[in-house]
Amino acid sequence: MKTMTCRQLGGACDMEFRANSFEEIAEMSKSHGMEMFQKSDEAHLQEMSKMKELMQSPDAMNQWMENKRKDFDALPENE
Repeated sequence: MKTMTCRQLGGACDMEFRANSFEEIAEMSKSHGMEMFQKSDEAHLQEMSKMKELMQSPDAMNQWMENKRKDFDALPENE
């Protein structure tokens, strides 16, 4: 199991997510983002705006995801 924060995943806070795979942690981050969107959290909304711009280019978005996956893979396993 590995740990990444919201901020490490492109978000705005230090909430930690723990998962065995990048797909799992990405889904947790997405759920957290949806919750912050519903709460109109300004810091998260600003980061979401940046992500929306990135999503305009599929190549850029794919590269971003691949970089986050590499970051996850490079993390040590939790003890």
